[in-house]
Amino acid sequence: MKNIIIGLGAIAGIAAVSAGGWYYRPWSDYSPAEIQAATSVDRLAHTFRNMGDIFPYRTIETGNNPVETPRNVSNESVSFRFNGQDKLIDEWLAESDSTGLMVLRDGVVVHEQYLLGSTAETHHTSWSVGKSYVATLIAMAMHQGLIDNLDQTADEFALQYAGTPFGATSLRHLLMMSAGVDFNEDYNAEGSDIRRLFLGANIYGQNIDTLVGEVERNRAPGEDLHYVSANTQVLSAVVRAVYDQPLAQAVQEQIWGPIGMTRPAYWNQNVPGDRGMAIGYCCLNSSLEDYARFGQFYLQGGNWEGNQLVPEDWVVSATRPNADFQEPGPNGVYAHRGYGLHFWVPEGYDGEYFMAGVYGQYVWVDERRGIVIARTAADPTWTSRTEESLIAMRALAAHYGGPVETGVEAMEAGDE
Repeated sequence: MKNIIIGLGAIAGIAAVSAGGWYYRPWSDYSPAEIQAATSVDRLAHTFRNMGDIFPYRTIETGNNPVETPRNVSNESVSFRFNGQDKLIDEWLAESDSTGLMVLRDGVVVHEQYLLGSTAETHHTSWSVGKSYVATLIAMAMHQGLIDNLDQTADEFALQYAGTPFGATSLRHLLMMSAGVDFNEDYNAEGSDIRRLFLGANIYGQNIDTLVGEVERNRAPGEDLHYVSANTQVLSAVVRAVYDQPLAQAVQEQIWGPIGMTRPAYWNQNVPGDRGMAIGYCCLNSSLEDYARFGQFYLQGGNWEGNQLVPEDWVVSATRPNADFQEPGPNGVYAHRGYGLHFWVPEGYDGEYFMAGVYGQYVWVDERRGIVIARTAADPTWTSRTEESLIAMRALAAHYGGPVETGVEAMEAGDE
């Protein structure tokens, strides 16, 4: 009996050591222990500018002739009205744990701020702002004749999705966030699909396409707006297939070089090295200036220095609702905003649209005023701050872009 107890104790000890080794992974540059520590609320600002220290990644290099964005910075004091009270942009930035703010007017930087330890050289993580880059690569592939149209299904390109609900879904419905799949996107819900996907990719290093291929359909596609990160992972697999290269390399060759991005960037992946697969639904890491430059590319209708890089009608179709259920408003699925093709539209939109990511990442475009706003943050309460943030960006656009003859002005939300 004594020998049995000793044996069981030895087995338990070995299991504990093995579990501890797996958790801390002293042999690796990345570990679950580091991830858990880095994602504590008090470290988010530091974590979001050092994602390459915590997760594997693949580098995105600049082209041969990167050119700094012209500057005429004034950093003027700007205020807006929210819930019946006047408020300064600087107060909003401080309260929302913002790490950077840049405003372009007609392609010239007029406002530039870095906060909470960030600088012009910082790699700010995109979170779901990266989804708009994946959508842009789909559009570029169409422009280059690699994809015929958006009504083709994903499995025509990404063969690993053959026989799955996602594989049978059209590129259009994936872009519209209308795939009709049974997927819980709530990061705060224990056991949600998005948490399972994040843990599988980032903790266990699992094949992300395989995880997404297990998602079931529970209604017809094209009937409702249901924001699902897995949709973008499928689109990223299409991009990898049509360009026959990793996602980061496609970004480098199709976006970073042609648009003249000013600094190298990187995209996080599930495991290190060439075996790694990009986490396609998020996780680009770029300078604030280059996020703003991407917004400027859209403001210019997908044209850069005379080169049309996406279909001429793409920017309009991508940045406006494509169906009634995508429209923002009182009956909309998501408060104060609607959706296009991997771009958000604000309530009362008039030539305005934006890219967005969790914790308060935004790239805002106001076509009427020629304004682009890039804002990065580490705000754990970003969801409850959505309305205020949209108002703040409209105020910045109105201040730096001036009045327009028609269209909505900045919302004064909460006023009676």
